[in-house]
Amino acid sequence: MRLGLNLGYWGTGADGDNVALAREADRLGFSVVWAAEAYGSDAPTVLSWVAAQTVNIDVGSAVMQIPARTPTCTAMTAATLDGLSGGRFRLGLGVSGPQVSEGWHGVRFDRPLGRTREYVDIVRRALDRKTVTYQGDHWTLPLPDGPGKALRLTVHPVRQRIPVYLAALGPTNLELAGEIADGWLAIFFSPEHAAESLDHVRRGRAVAGLSMQGFDVVPTVPLVIGDDLEACAEPVRAYSALYLGGMGSRSQNFYNQLAVRMGFADAAARVQDLFLDHKPREAAAAVPFGFVDTTSLIGPIERIRDRLQAYSDAGTTTLSVTAPQGALDQRIAGLRSLVHALDAAGLADGMA
Repeated sequence: MRLGLNLGYWGTGADGDNVALAREADRLGFSVVWAAEAYGSDAPTVLSWVAAQTVNIDVGSAVMQIPARTPTCTAMTAATLDGLSGGRFRLGLGVSGPQVSEGWHGVRFDRPLGRTREYVDIVRRALDRKTVTYQGDHWTLPLPDGPGKALRLTVHPVRQRIPVYLAALGPTNLELAGEIADGWLAIFFSPEHAAESLDHVRRGRAVAGLSMQGFDVVPTVPLVIGDDLEACAEPVRAYSALYLGGMGSRSQNFYNQLAVRMGFADAAARVQDLFLDHKPREAAAAVPFGFVDTTSLIGPIERIRDRLQAYSDAGTTTLSVTAPQGALDQRIAGLRSLVHALDAAGLADGMA
C-alpha cells in the first residue's frame, strides 16, 4: 500500500506549511500529493506551485470540477501540468454537486453520469493527440454549421497515458469509475463498509473487460495522532459535519446519503438539521464517534498501525491522508510516524 498526502483547499492560512508538508512527503517517498478545488482556489495552479518545489512525488487533482471547464480545456491543463512536472500529473475529476455546479459555474446538474462518460472520453481523445471530433448528448465538436474546425492538441504529455481518477460515492457512479477510469478517489471510506462499494467498482471493470489489477483505490483519510481518542476525534467531527450537513441541500447531499448507507441514518439526519439551522458546533458534536473512527486514522500510532492493515485488507492501494493537526513540526512528525507505522505493519510499498 502506498501513501499520499491531500492538501485540501489552498488559502486556508497554512499554505506555507502545506508546501513544507509536500516537500517532506516527497522526501519520505509518498506516492502522490493532491490538491482540491470548490469555489475558492483552483487545483491546477496549486499543483503547478507544488510540482515546482518537489522532485519525485506525483501531483494530482482531487478533484478538478467537470462543470468548471470544457473537456478539451481540461486536456490542455493536464498535458501542461504533466509537462511542467516531468510526467508526474494525475487527473482526478468529479461533477461536484448541484449547489456548486449550478450556483457557481452556471451548469445544470443533469445526467451527471452521461456527462462524466462523455467528458472523460473527450479528454482521453485529446490527450492521445487525436483530432477531436465528437457527437454526444452533452458535447458536439466541432459545432455544426459554423466556422469551427476539428483540432488536435499541439503539445505532448510526458506520460504515454495520464492516469484519470473519478471521485464517486453512489453505486452507479462507482461502476462508471471502474469502467472508464484508472482509479477511484474515495471520501469517508470505511474498511468495515468498503466491500459493497468495491463490488460496484468491480462490476464496472467487468463491463470494460478488466480486472482490478492496476486500478488505484485512493481513500482520503483524516490523520490525527494522540493518546486521547475523543480529543483526536474533535477536529474530524467538524470536518465530517461540514460534508454531512453543508455539502448539499436537505434533499440532495451525497455525503449524507453515504452515511445513511453505512448505518448512521439517524445521526446523519440530526447533523444535517443542525448544520442547515446554522448551528455548526452543535452539528459537529452530533457526529458519532463511531463514524469518525471508522473513516479516520485517530489515536496512538500503535492503533493507527493496526488500522492501516484494515485499510489494506479492504482493498486500498494508495492511502491519502489529510495533513495532521497542529504546528508544522508536529504535522511533519505525524507524516514520519505514519511511514514508520506502515513499515511496522509490513505494508510499505516503495517508500523511502
